[in-house]
Amino acid sequence: MTAADLPAVLALADVIHPDFPEEAAVFADRLALHPAGCFTLHGDAGAVGYVLSHPWYDGQPPQLNAVLRHPATAASTYYIHDLALLPASRKSGAAAAIVATLAAHASALQLPNMTLVAVNNSVHFWRRQGFDIVVDPELDGQLRSYDAQARFMRRELIQKKR
Repeated sequence: MTAADLPAVLALADVIHPDFPEEAAVFADRLALHPAGCFTLHGDAGAVGYVLSHPWYDGQPPQLNAVLRHPATAASTYYIHDLALLPASRKSGAAAAIVATLAAHASALQLPNMTLVAVNNSVHFWRRQGFDIVVDPELDGQLRSYDAQARFMRRELIQKKR
């Protein structure tokens, strides 16, 4: 993704996530924060999807519509802020492919896991990608700010020694 893609990405976000609006500054912030974790998917008619992701703090998902301004100084997770595809592009394999790309990137950064907040009834997709729901009462209030079905999820990348 480049800065030139941001208008198209914002237009996609308005269509795909009308119940989770975020300002343009949030998208620009994520791109500036970690450009290696931001991608735009293009189809025949232009942009059809995008992903925003970056190193962050495990168990501390950023608030919805929050500008972060600074990278995580001691990141403990690779956070997927948003993975969004137009309905016609879903089931194409593009989402699973970009999750695999992000997992390889997070592993190269030596981060032990990836985390996200699943919304829009996407828990089943994320489970197929190796993510599990994390139950943490301290996150309940923040998750409710998304919607009643929002779930914090984690995928381990480094197997813990027993």
